[in-house]
Amino acid sequence: MPSFVYRFGVIKAFGMTDLFAASGLSESAPQPLADKLRPQVLADVVGQDHLLGADGALGRMLATGNLSSIILWGPPGVGKTTIARLLAQETDLHLEAISAIFSGVKDLRAVFEAAQRRRDMGQGTLLFVDEIHRFNRAQQDGFLPYVEAGTITLVGATTENPSFELNGALLSRCAVLVLNRLEAEASETLLARAETEIGRDLPLQARARSALIDMADGDGRYLLNLAEQAFTLAGTETKLSVEQLAQALQKRAPAYDKDREEHYNLISALHKSVRGSDPDAALYWFARMLEGGEDPLFIARRLVVMASEDISLADPTAMMVAGEAARAFERLGEPEGLIPLAHAVVHLATAPKSNASYIGMKRARAAARETGSLMPPKHILNAPTKMMKEQGYGDGYAYDHDQEGSFSGQNYFPDGMERVDFYQPKGHGREGPIAERLAKWRAVRKQKSEQGE
Repeated sequence: MPSFVYRFGVIKAFGMTDLFAASGLSESAPQPLADKLRPQVLADVVGQDHLLGADGALGRMLATGNLSSIILWGPPGVGKTTIARLLAQETDLHLEAISAIFSGVKDLRAVFEAAQRRRDMGQGTLLFVDEIHRFNRAQQDGFLPYVEAGTITLVGATTENPSFELNGALLSRCAVLVLNRLEAEASETLLARAETEIGRDLPLQARARSALIDMADGDGRYLLNLAEQAFTLAGTETKLSVEQLAQALQKRAPAYDKDREEHYNLISALHKSVRGSDPDAALYWFARMLEGGEDPLFIARRLVVMASEDISLADPTAMMVAGEAARAFERLGEPEGLIPLAHAVVHLATAPKSNASYIGMKRARAAARETGSLMPPKHILNAPTKMMKEQGYGDGYAYDHDQEGSFSGQNYFPDGMERVDFYQPKGHGREGPIAERLAKWRAVRKQKSEQGE
């Protein structure tokens, strides 16, 4: 039943067989502005010229008459469903539309069987699958033979990264096309169309108009819904200010899913902004994650990682600040606990940078894997038993505190293994004096080695 209900809905939305009269519904029933303005030709789709233009992937496919199976990947409200409908229209393919949310194996089997019958009669099928990432791996595999045989031309729509959510086998048979969130120019085009449809200017002051576009966050459908509310809220002579608009319209939460790609995109942006010594960008991504509902303790843990991975001994206080900020948040909670986290973000972004410790660890681990189980040299082994002393354990060990400069220069690597400089400080911040000391110690070691000591 849910599958039938969904397909009934898309039949009307896609402009196919009219079931309204049969259902006792009237064509004059209220119709959302976004539905009224749904593009009727691909040229009317805004914001996706990189795909639909003459040099775009879809533009070239249509020009050659060779539409392959595709995955449309993009945020909500940017035209994925509309493009699928219009592709079927442009290519004279029969359109079947299902949603992975409401459809199961039985529905897929019926669609494939119907597509096969059409093919036998010389009619191709464009199968539009909304939220295709919702199908499990086995269900996704079910598409393969029909895509390969050309029984269907698959057009899948997803808001999630296909490389994470779709089978590699299915992806290899489809072109992944990325749709962009709508920029200000495309949003203005939609608002102009809305004004033409309504027959009057949008009742907003200039700044409020810009604020409305910002509220939509690149979602064209949501933008038109907001515009429709604005037309309803304001009289013909009234123009709403930014404050009045914000009070009248409830802005939705930013698109953010804490266990999917956006989560990783934003923490990557925060990390790279800190690494790039840009405190302003770092604070922005920090704020974006908070506004999206991210757990501040997750951010706190990542700040500790940044302090060690990207700053390390160039500023040893970075680790202390990050750790204390995490503990302060645990004690204070929100909102006060966010202040020390912001403090840590700024400290890390403005600190001198060095990944020498991190790189040194990776080099040392690689060497450890290659050298296996080499024993430490006997002179640095303890000899708690008589037998171990007789075996030479501890012989010749020089206690560094008793040596000149508290440095013996002895070898601490396994016998037979060449010395490797895993840690190579770059000399930034407090690593400058460390680099000088290491250079001095290496010179002493080299001299002792040449002298056979």
